[in-house]
Amino acid sequence: MKQRENFSSKLGIIVATAGSALGLGNIYRFPCEAGANGGGAFLIVYLITALLIGTPLMISEFIIGRRSRSNPIGAFRTLSGKKSAWPVVGYLGVLCAFLILAFYTTVAGWTLGYLGKSAANHFAGQDLTQIQAQFISFTNHPWLPVACQLAFLALTAFVVARGVKDGIEKWSKILMPLLLVIMVVLCINSLTLSGAKEGLRFFFNPDFSKINGRVLISALGQSFFSLSIGMGALITYGSYIGSKDNMVSSATGVVLADTLVAVLAGIIIFPAAFTYGIQPEAGASLAFTTLPMVFQQMTGGYFFCLIFFLLLVIATLTSTISLLEVIVAALTEETHLSRPVAAIIGAAGTAVIGVLATLSFRTGSSLHIGGSTVFDLLDHMTASYFMPIGGLLIVLFVGWVMKRADAMDELTNGGTLRSGLRKVIYCIIRYLAPVAITVIFISQLVR
Repeated sequence: MKQRENFSSKLGIIVATAGSALGLGNIYRFPCEAGANGGGAFLIVYLITALLIGTPLMISEFIIGRRSRSNPIGAFRTLSGKKSAWPVVGYLGVLCAFLILAFYTTVAGWTLGYLGKSAANHFAGQDLTQIQAQFISFTNHPWLPVACQLAFLALTAFVVARGVKDGIEKWSKILMPLLLVIMVVLCINSLTLSGAKEGLRFFFNPDFSKINGRVLISALGQSFFSLSIGMGALITYGSYIGSKDNMVSSATGVVLADTLVAVLAGIIIFPAAFTYGIQPEAGASLAFTTLPMVFQQMTGGYFFCLIFFLLLVIATLTSTISLLEVIVAALTEETHLSRPVAAIIGAAGTAVIGVLATLSFRTGSSLHIGGSTVFDLLDHMTASYFMPIGGLLIVLFVGWVMKRADAMDELTNGGTLRSGLRKVIYCIIRYLAPVAITVIFISQLVR
């Protein structure tokens, strides 16, 4: 079997995979989804789906990746046979990663632009209306959002081109601890705001009457999005996991870290939203207008504004790295391109769709499809359809197509680890996860 570059340690596995998971999906997207879907009610459903569905799915992708030692396309071809139709699932994962990276870099460009704004102290002395106007002005600028987006893609390509150990793992070990430290500092400050009690009540006190089909599919989509499930990233990273590394404990560590960061993001955002009278479902303004307003009202506001947008840049970079790696791994192994060339091609191809997503935010833009911006269409299509379908096919493959002995061999590291818990995990993969995903997905279609 072809030898591939591996992560150098268990810590490397966790920080790199957590870096894929702990990005804008937690800090930007999670508060938006929680705000629009009942706060505490959404949080409860999200925690359940992340634990009972997200963890087995992550392990399933790790199994496929490590067993095959290949990219998502090659993985299904290796494990199912050349004449099988299952490699289509690999192509779906790569396509999903490509589309997510395209619209993800729109917000990535915003984070870079707002890091510059905070460094230049553009928010000083401004009220909420003026800060909101700044966001509209920035997204309508003729070239700045696109320039920031392309700069972010170039930075991502630079890291990915350097490989697994010297690029992805090395940078993740630096960026992830810094991200967590910054989040804790911002949480402490949010808890001192006058609206902290009301914001925390909204976030932690669930109203179970608000749980419906929309909340279920939104929570499932969010858990898939934040855990990087169904987009090929975990299969790709799984192929870099060493044969002696415990994938179950690694996956559990990633899910726990993902959940922690999502909760921390809510603690940062919602007290601020309730302090300044911004609706929890306000979308982009939760991050790009609410917090700049908060920072102007607090001692050391310039410093905290700067580190918050530095946090967003770091969180975004850890995720864009994993998304581009899916594309690069497929290109290098399916077409035998060199890694640097594949990184350039992947970034350039993504930029074509990504720029359209960015331009679709302009006021009066004609880049709308069915009444939705290109950005919203890509977001909805991947989170609500591509990832759930991909996740369902992945657990069906591991549970019903792969030999049980092969799956258990990966779960137990060749029989060297206790099999009791792993048998339970396999049963969840085989029975519970497919049923849960199917029920939630159908509830979306018939609502």
